[in-house]
Amino acid sequence: MRILMITMSLFSIMGCTHAQIQHENFALETVAEGVYVHHGQHLDIDTGYQGDICNIGFIVGSKGVAVIDSGGSLKVGEQLHAAIRKVTKLPVLYVINTHVHPDHIYGNAAFLPKTANEPKPEFVGHEKLGHAMDLRSEQYTKLNERLLHEDAKGSDLVKPTLAVTSTLELDLGDRLLVVTAHPPAHTNTDISLLDSKTGTLFAGDLLFITRTPVVEGDIKGLIAEIIKLKSSPAKQVVPGHGPVTKDWLAALTDAERYLTVLLSDVRTNIKRNISMEKTMDTAAESERNKWQLFEIANRRNVNTIYPVLEWE
Repeated sequence: MRILMITMSLFSIMGCTHAQIQHENFALETVAEGVYVHHGQHLDIDTGYQGDICNIGFIVGSKGVAVIDSGGSLKVGEQLHAAIRKVTKLPVLYVINTHVHPDHIYGNAAFLPKTANEPKPEFVGHEKLGHAMDLRSEQYTKLNERLLHEDAKGSDLVKPTLAVTSTLELDLGDRLLVVTAHPPAHTNTDISLLDSKTGTLFAGDLLFITRTPVVEGDIKGLIAEIIKLKSSPAKQVVPGHGPVTKDWLAALTDAERYLTVLLSDVRTNIKRNISMEKTMDTAAESERNKWQLFEIANRRNVNTIYPVLEWE
């Protein structure tokens, strides 16, 4: 019989005091009453990716469970599902994807019913998520096969059955979850989720802590959404990558600063007719020592935003 071990020690991460739960090699952090987070490793998707690089988690109510992101493979999703079953036998009512990136969505298949009698959860996502999954399906399948090898098997896309167009309330029993759809920012499929009972905000990849923020969608939109998040009633924030924090205003300010510097530097280089290749070497250089994976993520960000800003 496999045993779920709960350590008795408490520890502090960026102002939060949380309990650790260890299920085999799959660690959970209890960040608030009924709120659990598993932290992926800070690995780039092209260097050492194993499907477990982002924050995923779940919230337990009196009626059932909501999963927030499911990991980058069926294997990770199954580990999350097994960890949930060590915490509660209540059904999984919702599987919520914060956006379309593969490290957040490919564990969905682990939550499909195994028998005809098992209830099927609602899969929740931005109104544009299903279409984005269709567009990326072939590309992501090849990526998974190249990087995940055996773990790519069974890691199938499961599209939303419940779309979020603006805000959506999900009732878990004794707690209400408020899901918000955002305009193009990190991607064009971003949603965030606030647990009204504990004030825990799952920001998805609208917020990175420690790891260099990533822009795929609209850098100006991402800055705007980060500024809006500063008005949230949240008491603590779970970022898409990095530690959970109660000092979340500072974390948002850090991300806003990096993105603003990046935007300004790229605009300046465009005006000076400095090429994108040279801009990759110099943009946001003042931020280099403040973030992990800066070299590869920052260069990729320049590659994304430079061609768009040329048309301003």
